[in-house]
Amino acid sequence: MSTFQTITPIDNTVYFEDRLHTKEDIDKTLKEAKEARKKWARTSLKEKKKYIKRFIDEVVSKKEKIAREITLQMGRPISQSGFEIDGFKERAEYMLNLAQESLEPYYPKPIDNFERKIIKEPLGVICLISPWNYPFLTSVNVLIPALLAGNSVVLRHSLQTPLVARQYEEAFERAELPKGLFSILYLNHEDSATLLADERVDGVFFTGSVGGGVAVQEAIKEKFIPCGLELGGKDPAYVRADADLDYSVANLVDGSFFNSGQSCCGIERIYVNEKVYDDFVKKFVDLTKQYKLGDPLDSETNIGPMVKIAASNFVRKQIQDAVKCGATALVDEKLFPASKKGTAYLAPQVLVNVDHSMSVMNEESFGPVVGIMKVKNDEEAIDLMNDSKYGLTASIWTKDIKKADELSKLISTGTVFMNRCDYLDPGLAWTGVKDTGRGISLSTFGYDQVTRVKSIHFKEI
Repeated sequence: MSTFQTITPIDNTVYFEDRLHTKEDIDKTLKEAKEARKKWARTSLKEKKKYIKRFIDEVVSKKEKIAREITLQMGRPISQSGFEIDGFKERAEYMLNLAQESLEPYYPKPIDNFERKIIKEPLGVICLISPWNYPFLTSVNVLIPALLAGNSVVLRHSLQTPLVARQYEEAFERAELPKGLFSILYLNHEDSATLLADERVDGVFFTGSVGGGVAVQEAIKEKFIPCGLELGGKDPAYVRADADLDYSVANLVDGSFFNSGQSCCGIERIYVNEKVYDDFVKKFVDLTKQYKLGDPLDSETNIGPMVKIAASNFVRKQIQDAVKCGATALVDEKLFPASKKGTAYLAPQVLVNVDHSMSVMNEESFGPVVGIMKVKNDEEAIDLMNDSKYGLTASIWTKDIKKADELSKLISTGTVFMNRCDYLDPGLAWTGVKDTGRGISLSTFGYDQVTRVKSIHFKEI
């Protein structure tokens, strides 16, 4: 029997261990999922919503326990982990309330003696592959609309946060969801590919690295099924000369270093108009130095360890390579005693004198480092923002909403913010371009991803 271990980044010890599921488990799970979906499809939307509302309430009722588990599994400060369940509740209830209008048939212009409409049917069995960095927030985006649309769901969660899958499973059991409609599998990469390739899987939704997205596409290459991919990001911010600097700094520091920078839409590069550049950088560095890096179980800590030592080593090397190429590091690591080589603890770092030849400005860091560049005008800023193989979000910091609207049309990302960052509005489509992937979650458009359309064309005689 093969097992896996979840290593807590807090002290690099084993926090959780369990058995990996086998190919036999995959077969059994898919059989049950397929049968459960048939029964679920005959359940009214009104009844489905009752089940899902009970499930949401069950998850939220365990908020304190779940928050501690999140911290122990991936290192986020306990003072911040609870917000994930608040966000889960917000998104889940929003998608719950949106179900009726999102799943209603579409009726084209009437024609005498004809009944014509387009209905939405569930895909069938959906496989959801979710990451560790926001383990509830990334999975809920697809989970709720998929079930409400009439699908069954098999969740393969990251083995860094396996207790999230367990919490979901137990909450669904307490909510008395029909057996087999939601299942979890702990799988290695090889068996994950086996799961995805199975003919009984009708749709796949993956959040993770670009390499992971390529592997998902490879696994399903013999099938023609929907595949949503939310992949990497290198999200930029542009601070215009008219920006409110104090407000911009406060939000951009948080957007850069929250969750130790391990956010899909976290700020990884900032472009600042030359007129306010010096003031912005000073304020940004001063605020960064106020962060407290340390034990994430300490309520005073606001930046914890990265998820793994390998991840912190990667970011350290990015910083070192940038400095060798002429960048200047503005934060003395000695200000953060917990930051030590050979551990997952890494001080937040601010780099200037950077350019796009450096890895830290063109490759995803996914850690507590940000590069800041001076720009002369809007045109230069937009060119630099678009000079990336990724395209998840971008933010503009300005008091001129008309100008922000104008610039937003020139930015190649799925979302453009003004005066905010690192946030998902469940009423808007969450999507990306270029190597950030394809597909949509959240909003009414998210329901389109977990359904297929069927045309009804009846003629009366």
